[in-house]
Amino acid sequence: MTSRLNPDDQRHVEEYLQLAQHRVERRPFRPWMLLVIVLTITIGLGLLSRLISYLTL
Repeated sequence: MTSRLNPDDQRHVEEYLQLAQHRVERRPFRPWMLLVIVLTITIGLGLLSRLISYLTL
């Protein structure tokens, strides 16, 4: 893909992206893990609300 920046600006962008704070290794995104976490929190809060309603009635 060609850049629409002039060569000098493109060089500045490349230098900026090579700084240490922009080279952080990240684990791959796992959507199934996110789904499990969201479902666990939702079920846990649902059970907590049933427990609270049972104790107050």
